[in-house]
Amino acid sequence: MGQVFRPSINTIAKVSIPAVLLILGGLLTVLVIVPRSPWVRGQKVPVEQPIQFSHKHHVGDVGVDCRYCHTSVETSSYAGIPSTNICMNCHSQIWSDSPTLQVVRDSYENDVPLNWNLVHKVPDYAFFNHSIHVAKGMGCTTCHGPVGDMPVVWKGGTLLMEWCLQCHRNPEKYVRPQEAVFDPTWQPPANQAEIGRQLVVQYNIEAKLDCYVCHR
Repeated sequence: MGQVFRPSINTIAKVSIPAVLLILGGLLTVLVIVPRSPWVRGQKVPVEQPIQFSHKHHVGDVGVDCRYCHTSVETSSYAGIPSTNICMNCHSQIWSDSPTLQVVRDSYENDVPLNWNLVHKVPDYAFFNHSIHVAKGMGCTTCHGPVGDMPVVWKGGTLLMEWCLQCHRNPEKYVRPQEAVFDPTWQPPANQAEIGRQLVVQYNIEAKLDCYVCHR
């Protein structure tokens, strides 16, 4: 019987097998990294809204408290999206004739709510309660980023499970005094580790790591 494969096949096999393994490894790496990348997760990507609204102006410049618009953040799992009535509490007096705010005035006069687009949205299989985090000394900017500096809001973190677990495993690194929870300019002090450990005891914070805590 004649020779089936040429001698050069040995060389081709030696080259092709590592090449295939490298390609498969590269594809696997892409499949793991890309879905977790900031680009795919939508981090720092401004989200368009039905009206131009600047948190930088309202929060950073004017000093509007988060709770004025997000009225249920201390009492509910849902922080709440401001109704048009809340907008008009101020804008019936301030910039009441501004063309930019015509959408708000139409919403108020026709009793049709504005369709705000959510920026920080957790998956349906994950449960997040705003009120318990606020009660335990977790500040708005810890999760939402420097909102007071955002002309248009974007997602500050990945919202991946590992991102949440960073805090759940080491809450002393992130907890802050209650009076600073809604302060958009708060920065952890140099002795945050020491103060954080004291606040963890004071606020009775437990490291909740069981699956059922968030996946219900």
